[in-house]
Parts: sequence; structure tokens; C-alpha cells
Amino acid sequence: MSGVNEIRSTFLDYFGRNGHEVVASSPLVPRNDPTLMFTNAGMVQFKNVFTGMEKRPYSRAATSQKCVRAGGKHNDLDNVGYTARHHTFFEMLGNFSFGDYFKERAIELAWTLITRDFGLPKSRLMVTVFSEDDDAHALWKKIAGLSDDKIVRIPTSDNFWRMGDTGPCGPCSEIFYDHGEGIWGGPPGSPEADGDRFIEIWNLVFMQYEEQAGGRVDLPRPSIDTGMGLERIAAVLQNKHNNYDIDLFQALIRASVEVIGVPADAVHVASHRVIADHLRASSFLVADGVLPSNEGRGNVLRRIMRRAMRHASLLGAKDPVMWKLVPALVREMGAAYPELVRAEPLITETLRLEEKSFHRTLERGLALLDAEAGKLGDGQVLSGEVAFTLYDTYGFPLDLTQDALRARNITVDEESYRQAMERQKVKARAAWAGSGDAATEAVWFPIRESAGATEFLGYETETAEGVAVALVRDAKPVESLSAGESGFLVLNQTPFYGESGGQVGDTGTVGAAGLKAVVTDTHKKLGDLFVHAVTVEEGRLTIGQALELAVDHRRRSAIRANHSATHLLHEALRLTLGDHIAQKGSLVSPERLRFDFSHPKPITDEELAEVEDLANAIALQNGPVVTRLMSQEDAITSGARALFGEKYGDEVRVVSMGQGLPGSNKGWSVELCGGTHVARTGDIGLVRIVSESAVAAGVRRIEALTADAARHHLGQESRLLHGLADLLRVPIHEAGERLTHVLEERRKLERELTDARKKLAMGGGGGGANGVREAGRFKVLAKAVSGVELRDLKALADEGKKQVGSGVVAIVATGEDGRAGLVVGVTEDLTGSLNAVDLVRRGSEALGGKGGGGRPDLAQAGGPDGSKAEAALDAILAAVAAA
Repeated sequence: MSGVNEIRSTFLDYFGRNGHEVVASSPLVPRNDPTLMFTNAGMVQFKNVFTGMEKRPYSRAATSQKCVRAGGKHNDLDNVGYTARHHTFFEMLGNFSFGDYFKERAIELAWTLITRDFGLPKSRLMVTVFSEDDDAHALWKKIAGLSDDKIVRIPTSDNFWRMGDTGPCGPCSEIFYDHGEGIWGGPPGSPEADGDRFIEIWNLVFMQYEEQAGGRVDLPRPSIDTGMGLERIAAVLQNKHNNYDIDLFQALIRASVEVIGVPADAVHVASHRVIADHLRASSFLVADGVLPSNEGRGNVLRRIMRRAMRHASLLGAKDPVMWKLVPALVREMGAAYPELVRAEPLITETLRLEEKSFHRTLERGLALLDAEAGKLGDGQVLSGEVAFTLYDTYGFPLDLTQDALRARNITVDEESYRQAMERQKVKARAAWAGSGDAATEAVWFPIRESAGATEFLGYETETAEGVAVALVRDAKPVESLSAGESGFLVLNQTPFYGESGGQVGDTGTVGAAGLKAVVTDTHKKLGDLFVHAVTVEEGRLTIGQALELAVDHRRRSAIRANHSATHLLHEALRLTLGDHIAQKGSLVSPERLRFDFSHPKPITDEELAEVEDLANAIALQNGPVVTRLMSQEDAITSGARALFGEKYGDEVRVVSMGQGLPGSNKGWSVELCGGTHVARTGDIGLVRIVSESAVAAGVRRIEALTADAARHHLGQESRLLHGLADLLRVPIHEAGERLTHVLEERRKLERELTDARKKLAMGGGGGGANGVREAGRFKVLAKAVSGVELRDLKALADEGKKQVGSGVVAIVATGEDGRAGLVVGVTEDLTGSLNAVDLVRRGSEALGGKGGGGRPDLAQAGGPDGSKAEAALDAILAAVAAA
């Protein structure tokens, strides 16, 4: 038994036989500890079990936990590849007791495993105990038979573990392995303890106290937490002094040598080790949902990736090579970690694209670095200004620059680097202050500067923990919000999406012991600061508080479906109407989606049906929605479409949906988008377009529903259609034809009724036969009518002209609302003497109206007082008589 996979399984099988639940490794991104960037120890997933906040169906557990230490206070990145035991990614073997067994059983289990199952000689082992822990000292003598000189009392905090300033704590006992006299170093506690001869292989933590504000008290149920680095114990069991010489790393290094074509000799071995270590860290982080970016966890991943890629370049690699090593890693570790197998395509593509992007800037950056370093001699210092230029212009983080200079024995002036960074912040603040938002948004800039960007976790989860880093009320920072108060909350990390790109912000809840608050909206400020609008319902919300965060799942699901459907509709519109289709605006809410786009004319029913059918066909494929992070240049080159209203940085998220053309690996819809989407297109359920309209010249708008909303809408339409068929007394498939017939019959009856009313109106009146009167030297057909639509008055005037032959026609129609309409017609032979516009205005005045208009032969007006119809006619008669 010497292979890494065998050692891991032996450990887990041993504790499984001894009553422990073998628990799978938790993800590298901890969901239950917002203070941690990455899971860095086996106990992280059990933190809430130890504190009593969480109950599990077992009281003993064993794990092989994935860990990363490459950011924050646990940062081993600079040493990786140059020392025997530093790694960014490592596995921590551990066994845990949650109030079950304690020191005696823990020591017995550990000693039996390493001396019997692992077969380590007792003569090569020694242990440390906390200086005040007499119990542990006595138990080691009793169980292991170790002499006093092999049990070292350590009085420092190295042998006393604490979870934090308060909380569970207790003494430690560490097991050391002696690599022999041929390696320099002394036992723990000695002046030569920093040497490599005695190596810690296992740490047993005895949690027996709780640190409280008033002092330390005994825990009612003492617990056990142990940790043994798999790589370290593998080196011991394989008789290797260097972790990079164990079988796992040697397999990865051989793959690196084969791909790059440079041997792992004394000159190049450090670079191959960096590549092997960073390949593991990068691959597992991507498998657990982290993608390279410029902030937070993604930034740490990018630094790891680029450090490995820089070493590949040092070995002479001209093209991306890291992605070619992924199959070797999957062969070695895929059986133990199936998530690595599932994510292999994503890992491969992410590494390939990142290295392709990095190669573009590497040559330019290295040219500058080489030019500046060439001016310096051994042991000299590179200007911090130059190092900052490399970071700001070429994306070289400080540690990459330092690593590139290591071989020349040149360091970087870190103080001037920090000064250059600060000057850039001042410049950025000045530029932002002049953007027009300073008066209302000034509160957010200092918060962004001090707290940094909010890390968004919502692509992978809807629940998480976060720490409150700022609170704002009435546009001013505050220390707390009490019950009944509303304000704004900023967190170090959040699953809540901030409104942007047309997608509305998330809502949900925020909680902690004694605290309950609701998130009513989420916004983005300054691009990457997520601001949560909150109302405290119970308790007190304070800065520094660790909070449990939960997005409204049902609402988020509806938003995701509508957002993904927007992408499908965009592509369906383009395919149906033409390549001129471009997004001009959008709204993605939980209720519906709205999509504005360029198009010069209304869309026909047939075209809308085709658009809807195309979108639903892709939804029914139920294919995965694939998201990749890449440079904007690569994204556009690959055919991704940019959406209106989005502000894109150097790197973008590319969302691909549906199956493209046969033989193509390009998705059906590929767009740049930072929003949240469904996991598979089938999650959209159904796409239903409910309206199409004009927004502005050359811009159309469609509104649509998805999922349950679409289903409910169709159900309502179906019920209405059945009701209509029942009213028409025909089968549903005949309802359209029957309704068309009914409407034609109605229009026919309306025409007949209108004609009858016209005839009735023109059939009689006072003042002579057919209502014709004499006014001076002119004949006037003057009538006051009712029951005639105002739109029919001109037709009546034309009919009246025929009746009068030569003269004037004046007709007043009174409506049901009491208002009146007036028309005046003058036959062609009299337009030189009489003007219909002048006459209609005289009549309108009598009706209480103003003005009127038309032509000399026909004019129309109206007035509010239909009771003055006869007075209006008299006024017109008088004006004609006076002409």
C-alpha cells in the first residue's frame, strides 16, 4: 500500500470500520463560513455541527477534504514549486467526533492506523502535546508506550486551537515523523525545529472548552477534530522526502514533460512542479463553480492559472498547454472525485481560453519586464511603478512579477507599488465624482474602496452566508439597523442578483440568531458593489454580523426562465425577420419578459407564430445552458452577440443555448450576458408571446410569458374560447367561421340601419317641403336631427345638396350626451358668394362651440349644447340672408 488513491481509501475504510460515517468532501467554496475564501481544513463543513447550530444523523465522521490555501492569511502561492511541502491544493484526511469519543479513543485510533495499517515504525514517531495537557501526555504513554523524550510539551499557541476569539477551542497533539539523520533539523520545540528532518503528519485537536467573553468554560460534550495531509503521509509511506516525488505528482509531472517536451531536470523541475500543483487547484476550483475573474475567488483562480502558464512559458511552451494535462489529472483523481469527471469539458475549455488570453498579454508584458530588469543587477530592486504598470496594463499581479524575477535574484519595491495603486484609486475616485451621480451616490464610493467588490455567488447557489460590511440609511453610513427600520446592506459575498442588463434585482431574506430581515430589492453600484434594500423585522442588524442569506427561490426561478427565453426569442426573431434584428432594450421580471428590437414594420401573425415555434423547439430540446468566461475579443470572434444596455469589461460571460447546426459545436443562441439563467432549456417550460407593438420609429416590442405564467395564460384563453363557442352554439373548431358570419351580418344590419336613418333624417323638416327655406335670395335646407352618427353628417350634407339643387345645406345632429355636431354645405355655383367655413362658425357659436373648419363648399363644427340646435340653424339662416 503506497499509492495516493490506496492511502486515501485505506484511511476512510479504517474509520468506516470503526463506526464513522464516511462523508464526501464539501466544495472548495464554503457555504457555511462567509469569512473563508476557500475551504482550508476538514472541519469547515462541520463547523455548525461543532457549535450546535446543525444536527446530523451521525456522531462520528471521516473525510478526505479538498482544500485550497492561496488567498487571505492562508496563502502558500509564492512557495509552491520551490519547497518540499507547499501546495495550493491539497487533501486533508480527518476523523471527527461530535460529542462521542474524546482523547483516549482519538489517540488509540490514530496510533493503531499509522503503526498497524500504515505500518510506520514506532521508532520514527514522536508527538507533541500542549504544555498544560497532562491527560494527553499520560494517554500517549499508556496507549503508544512512548517515552517522555518522545512526548514534547509545547507551551505556545501552536498546540492550542481556537475557532475564533470566541467559540470552541482546545489543546492539540501533533504526530511527527523522523526522516532520519541525513536531513538537517531538530525535533519540535528545539532550536532546529524549522528543519526538514521532523515533519508533522497528523494533528489531533481536542475541543474541550468554549471561549466566552467572560472567560473559558468546559464544553458539555467535548469533541475531536483531526487533520492529516494526504500528500505528506503519502511521501512518508513512499519513502520520499519531497511531496512532489509521490506517485500522484510524478504522473502529472510526466504528463507535463510529455506535452511541453522539456525534461524535469534540476533546472526545470520547479516549473513542472508549479504546473502540476496549479493544475490540481485550477481544475478543482472550476469543478466547484469558480471561474477566472478580476475579483474575489475568481481572481485567486486567475493568479494560480497564470502562474502555471507563466512557468509553461518559461519551459518554452508557445501555445496553450495546461488544458492538455486535464485528462492526466482526471485519470489520477477522477475515481475519488467524480465532480472532476463531470466538469472535465468545462475545465478544459476554461484553461484553454484563459491561457490563450494570457499569451496575448504575456509577450508585451514580458518585453517590458525584461527591458526594465535588464537594467538591474543581481540583488537589486525593480521599481514599484514598473510592477504596477505590468499589473494595470498587462494584467500581471504582483506575485507573478516577483516570481518571474526570482531566477534573477531581483525583488520588487512593494511600497512604491502600493503608492502607485493608491494614486490610481484617487484618480478613479476623481473620475467617478465627475460622472454626474456624485450628489446622490457619493456614499457608495468609499464603501467600495474600503470593502472591495461584492463577490456574487448567485450563479451557483441561492443560499449562502455573508458578512455585513456596510449599512446605509438616509444616504449615510450607519452601524446598525433596528426592528422596523429600512436601509441598505452591503455584504462581502451574496447570492442576490443586483438589477442590471434588464434583469430585476432579487428579493429574499436575511437572518441570524435573533435577527430576521427581508430583502425587498438588490441593486448594483459602481459596477460590482451589490446593495441590498432591507427592512429589519426582528432583532438588530449590525456591521460585522455573519448572516444567512436566502434568495426567493420561486421568484428567481421565474426570472431565470424569462431571461433565458429572452435569448431564445432574440435568435428566433433574427432567423425569422433577418440579421437587422438587434436588441434595443429589455425587461426581465418574474411576471413576464419584454424585448425591444429594431424592425421597420409590424410583425405579421404568421411571423410571430414562427418566432414562438422556434423558441419553443429549442426549449423542448432540454439541452444544457452552458456559461463560459472569456475575453470580450474571443467572445465576439466566436460569434457571441452583445446585448443592448450591457456594459462589458475585458472579460465577459458567454451564455450558449440549444443545439446549433449539425457538425457545429456552436450553440443555437450565443450571447454575452451577466444575468442568471436556467440550467437546461426545458426549465423554461413554454414560451408564449402575448403582444407585439410599436415603441418608436423603427423599434418594435414583444411581450411574452414562460413556464406557469404561460400555462395559466393559455388556460385562460382556452376557457374564453370554449365560452365563446358555447355562446355561438357551435363546436370550438367552428367558432371562428361562425363569428365571422355573425360579424358580417351585423355590419350589413348596421349599414341598413344607417341608410334608414339618413332617409328618415332627410325625409322631413320645418320651413317648407323637405325642410327647404328661403333666406334672402338663397335656398337653405336646414335640419335638426337625432339618431345620426356624427361621422355620417357629411354624407347627409352631400345628399342635401342634391335635393336643394342650388343653395345651402345646414344640418345639426344632437347626440345622447347632449353635445351637437354641425355641418354646412354650399353648392358649387354659390361658393363665390357664400363660404361654408364662415357659416359653420356662426352656427357653432350658437351651440357654445368655437371655430370649425373645412372647405368653402363643406365645413364642419360642433358645440357642447345640443339644445340650441334651432338657434344654430337660425344663426346660419340669418348669415345667408345677409349675404
